[in-house]
Amino acid sequence: MPPVTKNIIIINLLMYLAKVVAIRYGIDFDDLLGLHFFMASDFRLYQIFTYMFVHGGLEHIFFNMFAVWMFGRIMEQVMGSQRFLFYYIICGLGAGLVQEGVQYLQFLYEGLPAYDSVNIGGGMTIPMADFLNRWTTVGASGAVYGVLLSFGMTFPEERMFIIPIPVPIKAKWFVIGYAVIELMSALGNRGDGVAHMAHLGGMLFGLALILYWRKNSGKGGGRFFGGGGGYGGVGGYDNYFTRYEDVTNTTQQHRTGNGLKTLWNKMRMWFSDFAKKFTPDKRPKMNVQTGGKHAADMQWRQQQKEHEE
Repeated sequence: MPPVTKNIIIINLLMYLAKVVAIRYGIDFDDLLGLHFFMASDFRLYQIFTYMFVHGGLEHIFFNMFAVWMFGRIMEQVMGSQRFLFYYIICGLGAGLVQEGVQYLQFLYEGLPAYDSVNIGGGMTIPMADFLNRWTTVGASGAVYGVLLSFGMTFPEERMFIIPIPVPIKAKWFVIGYAVIELMSALGNRGDGVAHMAHLGGMLFGLALILYWRKNSGKGGGRFFGGGGGYGGVGGYDNYFTRYEDVTNTTQQHRTGNGLKTLWNKMRMWFSDFAKKFTPDKRPKMNVQTGGKHAADMQWRQQQKEHEE
């Protein structure tokens, strides 16, 4: 498993264990590190980052980390470790920002600024400040959905088996289907306790970042923002390929490159061959006579060498 994917999973698991232990001491990680609505009194700026490492329950963290393991390790090998980490964090931050924006629109749409208290049902009324503090978002789902999108865009023709569907589905349709389901859920199930718009926000920021990288591929511009470097981490390629065929047929491309890189390789090989012609041979001179079985063995070894090469 590549290092960033592995450490993302380890950090999230450690945070979950710390949350379970902290509850015994009266410390609520969801309240402390979860992302509050920016108009709530418990909101802190650091929460826009920490919320993606806190999960609501065992099922929540299991499925998120399973997706990170399944898709993240592949995308880290394609992007490179540093750029994958940058992509993951940006998707998580973007998901949080979208969630904040949607909550603000909900705050205005429901006319909450005009009230000092809210009836939460059962004849119970609480102050508006306490009600807004309940708008808390936790989990890495936004970043995970961004990783899922990157997999679908990089390997659109890859076939996947999704339980309980009995036939394989191409990755591009899998991602599009997930996006549609999240959008419909956000519009139809606003009270299900799931931040559907945050999921879509992670995908939206991931899409924007991938499109930017592809547009600026080969233009340099730094490790993260340009299309040049930054992919050479664990198994990373020198560029972010735009089509499935580019990723699956890159063995020769990765060895020789293209354009100026190919020209440089040819010049280096030519100068190397040229220098060998004028370099004294310091190997010991040996007079070897071959014949009979020895000659056959030499021929066989030469054939084996050519075959191995």
